[in-house]
Amino acid sequence: MVLALTVCGIVVALVVLGLFVFGLRRRLIQRSGGTFDCSLRWDTPEKTDTSGKGWSYGVARYNGDRIEWYRVFSYAYRPRRILERAAIEVAGRRLPEGEEELALLSDHVVLACLHRGTRLELAMSEDALTGFLAWLEAAPPGQRVNVA
Repeated sequence: MVLALTVCGIVVALVVLGLFVFGLRRRLIQRSGGTFDCSLRWDTPEKTDTSGKGWSYGVARYNGDRIEWYRVFSYAYRPRRILERAAIEVAGRRLPEGEEELALLSDHVVLACLHRGTRLELAMSEDALTGFLAWLEAAPPGQRVNVA
């Protein structure tokens, strides 16, 4: 009986510790500011896929001339993807359709982009989209920016 209680106590402590580390990691990422909730679908097909598959929920952070994208459900402190401003080309935007509406947050808009020849989609709120497009257009003189 004592062994079972000890094992249960250890399991509960590990779960609480894991949740604490999740929260701490998110606070550290957001500490420097310039973050927004952003789902990402990497290497998408040319034809629009509304199945909802492939989306990863994350947090994006502006860092100079790049955006660092972190998965929410990860313990890694390094960004999963880094998008350079000069390499991002916006191909279009749309509202989530079909099963995508269930895979994404309710107020998000899908932005189709190209980054170094790789097709990707970003889903973010309307406010975050306005900030993202303003950030893209605010590139230093001499840099090429393609916003559709």
